[in-house]
Amino acid sequence: MRIDLRPARCAICGTLGDATQLYPANFDATAFSPEVFSARRLPDRIHYRIVRCNACGLVRSDPVADSDAISGLYGRSGFDYGEETASLARTYGSYLARLEAYGVRKDALLEIGCGNGFFLEEARRRGYREVRGVEPSRAAIELARPEIRPCIVCGTMGPGLFPAGSFDAICFFQVLDHLFDPAGIVETCFHILKPGGLVLCLNHNAEARSSRWMKDRSPIIDIEHTYLYSPATIGQLFSKFGFQTLETGAAWNRYSVSYLTRLVPLAGTVKRILLAALGATRLGRIPLRLPLGNLYMIARKPM
Repeated sequence: MRIDLRPARCAICGTLGDATQLYPANFDATAFSPEVFSARRLPDRIHYRIVRCNACGLVRSDPVADSDAISGLYGRSGFDYGEETASLARTYGSYLARLEAYGVRKDALLEIGCGNGFFLEEARRRGYREVRGVEPSRAAIELARPEIRPCIVCGTMGPGLFPAGSFDAICFFQVLDHLFDPAGIVETCFHILKPGGLVLCLNHNAEARSSRWMKDRSPIIDIEHTYLYSPATIGQLFSKFGFQTLETGAAWNRYSVSYLTRLVPLAGTVKRILLAALGATRLGRIPLRLPLGNLYMIARKPM
């Protein structure tokens, strides 16, 4: 498919250019396929040109593909991590529980990029009365449980999707890195949150030790990722639109041995042989809880 690359504006300070290159681009036209833009594929080390904003420090891809084309690819992408959803729900649920320390109300919760709705089920189990999700992948929504599927809007998040003051909590889990216009989405979230409402984000940390050590071999340096945040820059993005950052820290993830093996920078053939061996035994399904270079943030819309 034809892909037009466009300059990327810094989501925090709005500048074009004025950035230092970290890694040159290394992709070709074959990178733009639904398979490549499916969640949690094997890391293939292809990426746009990666730069760091000289004004605020935010890491971004620049230039990037047209947002309409990328939205179309996500719409046709597959859902290939069903085996991990139980561990993910447990991880994300543990961070959702942190909102209770800040007096979260449990009338309505929204998850942006909800996959097949596994976390929406977890939120219901934790007492949220109404749950809604937004998800571009039709394949993911088709795999949602019948009682959850009607709660999911098929599409991408944007203005006009929900009325002002609709939600007590909004969650992003490994989604903020993928957004073409994160500033616009954060501004929309401020609008649709109730006064005192909370936002919970989990995403990659561009300044984690693993990221600094692995550099462009890190799985977070990926053509799906348009922006990469640190604890400082994610706070700057949300404060730009009036949010108050309440808590930021290193996130602990719970994954199977097989999934963790997918992230290790090994040759593709070696990795496939190792994954096949793990898949043939129970060893691959053993869960491990580790800090994998992710961060979490909780922010509040003022009363």
